Amino acid sequence: MSKFNNILKGKFLVDEDAFKNWRMIIFISVLALIMIASSHRADEKVYEIARLKEEVAELRSEAVDSRVNLWKLKTNSSVARALESRGIKPSSVPPKKIKVTTKETD
Repeated sequence: MSKFNNILKGKFLVDEDAFKNWRMIIFISVLALIMIASSHRADEKVYEIARLKEEVAELRSEAVDSRVNLWKLKTNSSVARALESRGIKPSSVPPKKIKVTTKETD
């Protein structure tokens, strides 16, 4: 019971060999600070990863929307509508194939 009272009163900090106790207390305190700092750093990384995942999902969605819009713009009907305002209309005569033959000279 007397040792417990000495610990509660803090006599182990002012005894003759208190230097050993202080070294241990400082060492444990430094380790605790390092542990707290690394825990905070890990939490920051987790939040950053979550934020980046949300950003990636948003950018994927935007890319899909852009791809769909591009596909709509490339369709023949939308190209024809866009050119109609400039006075260009689709041809009523189908295109003809042109065959080119070359003579081989040896």
